[in-house]
Amino acid sequence: MEQRRFSGKGHWYHETQSNHAQPDVLPLVPEAANVDDRFLLDLALPDEIVAACTGWLAPARSLCHQLFPLSLPVNRLRTLSAYDRLSTALTVAQACGVQRLCNHYAALLAPLPGPDSSRESNRRLAQITQYARQLASSPDVIDDKARNQLDEARVVAVFQALLGHPVRWLPGHHIQPHTLPTSSDAWISLLPVVELRYASAHQLESLSRWQAEPTLEALTPVLCHEPTLLDLMGEILINSRETISLPPPALSAAAELLTRSPDRFSAAQFTPLTEEGLTAVQAINLLSQCALEGWLNRLKVASGKAE
Repeated sequence: MEQRRFSGKGHWYHETQSNHAQPDVLPLVPEAANVDDRFLLDLALPDEIVAACTGWLAPARSLCHQLFPLSLPVNRLRTLSAYDRLSTALTVAQACGVQRLCNHYAALLAPLPGPDSSRESNRRLAQITQYARQLASSPDVIDDKARNQLDEARVVAVFQALLGHPVRWLPGHHIQPHTLPTSSDAWISLLPVVELRYASAHQLESLSRWQAEPTLEALTPVLCHEPTLLDLMGEILINSRETISLPPPALSAAAELLTRSPDRFSAAQFTPLTEEGLTAVQAINLLSQCALEGWLNRLKVASGKAE
C-alpha cells in the first residue's frame, strides 16, 4: 500500500489523501522531536519554579507519555495507533496556535507509517481530525452526529509567557477565538461505566478515591476504565490547586484570553498578575487550573451530554 506523504506535513499540517511525494521528506524542524521533557518541550524554566510545580508537573509528564506513546500496539480495546494519537495531538496544537507544540508533534509524526490509502481509512482519519479540531476550538457545535462520527497547549503557553517567549511565531497566521462548552448542571455519560462486579482492585481503588473529588465525581465512573490515567489526572488536579483570598483584577482577563485564544497569551497578560501581588508560582498554578478545567469540560463533551 502506498504511504501518504507530502512536504506540507513537515510544517503544521498532515493530509489524509495519498500523494506521490518524496518518501524521505523531513519535517520543517526535525530537531523538535528530540526533547527530554515531552510535556514542556525543554523550556528552560527557573529551578525554583520547577521545584514548586513538581507536584503536578510530574504526573502531567507521565500522562503525556501514556496518552502519546511513540509506539503502540493496536488491539480490539485500543484501536488508536501511535499515528492516530500524534496526528490528533498535532491537530489540537494547530487549533491552539502554539507553534512549539506544532513543531514537536509534526516532527514525531513525520517518520511514522500512515494508515493505508483506502477510502475507509481516509474517511476515518478525516473524521478523527475534524472531531479533534471541533473539540479543541468549538466544543459548543459538537452534537450526536459528531459523536457518532467518531490543555498541554495552554500550560506551555503559560510557561512561555513567564519566560517572555512568543507563543505564535507566524504573525499572519490568525487563529479564531475558541468557544466554550455549553455548561449544564445535569450531565449524563454516553459511554459505559465500570461495572463494580467486573472491576479490578486498581479500578475499585481509583473509583473510591476520585469519586469523592467534586471536580471528577461525574467523570470518574467512565474514566476508571483506565485507572492509571485517572490517577494521574487526579494528581494533577489536587496538586495544582491554588487558593487566594482576593483574586487580582487581571486574573479574569488573563484566564479568559488563555481559554479562548491561547495563541495570543503572552507576557503582556502574565506580568500584570505578578505586579498585582501574585507570586509567579501562584499565577502559574491558577492559570494551569484554568487549562485543566477546560480539558475536563471537553472530556465531558466527548463522553456525555447535558440533560
